[in-house]
Amino acid sequence: MTVELMDTTLRDGEQTTGVSFNDAEKLAMARILLEELKVDRIEVASARVSEGEFKAAQKICEWASQNGYHDKVEVLGFVDKGISLQWIKDAGGRVVNLLTKGSLKHVTSQLRKTPEQHVNDIKELIAQADSMDIDVNIYLEDWSNGMLDSPDYVFYLLDQLKDESIKRYMLPDTLGVLNPEQVLDFCSSTITRYPDLHFDFHAHNDYDLAVANVFAAVKAGVQGIHTTINGLGERAGNAPLASITGILNDHLNVSTNLDESKLTRMSQMVESFSGIRIPGNKPLTGEYVFTQCSGVHADGDNKDNLYFNNLMPERFGRVRKYALGKTSGKANILKNLEELGISLSPEEMKRVTQEVIELGDKKEMVTTEDLPYIISDVLKSASIGEYIKMNNYSLSLTRGMKPTASVSIRIEDIDYQASSTGDGQYDAFMKALWKIYDELKKPHPLLADYWVTIPPGGKTDALVETVISWDYNGKLFKTRGLDADQTEAAIKATVKMLNLIENGNLKL
Repeated sequence: MTVELMDTTLRDGEQTTGVSFNDAEKLAMARILLEELKVDRIEVASARVSEGEFKAAQKICEWASQNGYHDKVEVLGFVDKGISLQWIKDAGGRVVNLLTKGSLKHVTSQLRKTPEQHVNDIKELIAQADSMDIDVNIYLEDWSNGMLDSPDYVFYLLDQLKDESIKRYMLPDTLGVLNPEQVLDFCSSTITRYPDLHFDFHAHNDYDLAVANVFAAVKAGVQGIHTTINGLGERAGNAPLASITGILNDHLNVSTNLDESKLTRMSQMVESFSGIRIPGNKPLTGEYVFTQCSGVHADGDNKDNLYFNNLMPERFGRVRKYALGKTSGKANILKNLEELGISLSPEEMKRVTQEVIELGDKKEMVTTEDLPYIISDVLKSASIGEYIKMNNYSLSLTRGMKPTASVSIRIEDIDYQASSTGDGQYDAFMKALWKIYDELKKPHPLLADYWVTIPPGGKTDALVETVISWDYNGKLFKTRGLDADQTEAAIKATVKMLNLIENGNLKL
């Protein structure tokens, strides 16, 4: 069984609140949808909306006619005595998706007509479209409520139109009110009654059931499915193309012409043009959906791909990653080290793992690019030794008052405490620290330079690196600290400085 995919990102997707595509953006998306993703059809505009909409439709139709896609470009039109048809003709269009009324309530309350009058209006328009060489598909707007409340009207409408020159009959759950059982029932009964007609299903996601309803519609035998990129659409949106692809290929084993590997690129383009961010956990296209966070999962993948499923990231132009955070553990770090070509001893691995976990406790996510800087920092700290240990410290910043710091430090197994104010939190910390040193008559260096940066190559803000230059007896040396917070990074760099001097390993 083969299912057609009609993508309506450029029409229904643009009805998302706050979304408006210009003509250049629409043309770029249309080209990728048809040429690269290879969807079967695209709906690109609503007739009569605006001059900008006309210009965009005109550009797309011109490109499509030159590249063999003319019959794959569709425009929403209305039962309006031919005004929409002329708009589409002037734009260079060849296909109208005619919006008819699929529920009795819409006919009587919105149009204030009888079913017979509405059918006559539709037939007149179809005849006019035929004379203009425009193909006709019809939407049965509010079909879902029609099947719930007035199925006799729905079947009357189809009975009257089944012999007309209509290529596709499109069944929309306009308000997203159906559940999968209802979709299966309504689609099955419709297809059984009209086996020679081509039916599409158009889902909305108001109950978060759009993808499940598509599954049911395909099970019932519909031949076409409507989607949008990233699930854009009015209210809660439409069925996302990426999710639909997964269930069609992996659960229903139906054929499509779609090139899955281009989905990520298209998704990112629509995210950029629409301004609607893709949630990190969005199936197939979200930033984190192919990232294993748990160390248990990484361990299982190492042993026998225990946590893989059919949704392999390579299918969608992605790669699997192993997150570094509080739950990652040694297995995730090993996976990242393999990617970097770095090997560590068990003791070094333990130290690096602990540092990653501490960053995770601060709700920071470390990238593979950050990892070499963590390793360098941890291993260098271990080589210095810990003769002086920072027990704890408290930093306080109050508006209108100088920052204060309280410090507890252990030197030669004795604890010392001091407090001070300063011009900043780090300055207050240093003044409290030097109080302890002055009481012990221990020499200490002068701070010569201080700068903060994100480690080169790091791609997140999980880490900052503080580099401090010290002047000790006329000699300059540097220490570095790495942390999620720049003040804590500076304190780590300071403790390294104290230990370098204390243990006599300072190379001057």
